[in-house]
Amino acid sequence: MNKRVFDAVVAALGLALLSPLLLALSAGIFLWDFRSPFYIAPRIGKGGKPFPMVKFRSMVVNADRSGVSSTSDDDRRITPIGRWVRRFKLDELLQLVNVLLGQMSLVGPRPNVESGTQRYSPSERRLLDVLPGVTDFASIVFADEGAILGGSTDPDGDYDRLIRPWKSRLGLFYIDQRSMLLDASLMIATALALFSRRLALDWVACELAQRGAPQILVDVARREGPLEPSAPPQ
Repeated sequence: MNKRVFDAVVAALGLALLSPLLLALSAGIFLWDFRSPFYIAPRIGKGGKPFPMVKFRSMVVNADRSGVSSTSDDDRRITPIGRWVRRFKLDELLQLVNVLLGQMSLVGPRPNVESGTQRYSPSERRLLDVLPGVTDFASIVFADEGAILGGSTDPDGDYDRLIRPWKSRLGLFYIDQRSMLLDASLMIATALALFSRRLALDWVACELAQRGAPQILVDVARREGPLEPSAPPQ
């Protein structure tokens, strides 16, 4: 209950304070191609229930009809203004609306598409036991997901091999450790990442280590070497 009240209050204040920026982004995206600046992304939430996640549109209209759910930085579906929006994660700001409606939390495992959750292992299905979040460990560690998938001829397959297993492990570790204090720490690290990705990654790695995470997970969080393919947690 405390988490829900905190989420609702912060989301309402955030939407109010950010309203000038949100209006400017809406106008800029609309004026680019005179189509809706919003994108309703179907996602799977707590308990496996679908919900409409709200985002600023960063791609051409009907981009989702391609059947590809993972996006690389060189994806031709991304509009010029969309590249800038995605670079600074501004497309995610509207998810404060989902937080206000109780469909998401400020902190929690990122929501997945239905086809992604259908591939979940038994362990990964625990990710659906909590509300999905706007940010979490994996959001910071894999903020460069588009760059990782850059040049890929099979972005969905490479996502499943290189990113999904580590994202899932980070999400499951969050679920086991979740607290208001950890949420506050992750929100600070998310803000810090806007100014220094290196400091944010070190912060996350330190937080994981102090909470007893496996060393391999701490090493992945530092992102100092190439990602190794891995099987999802079973």
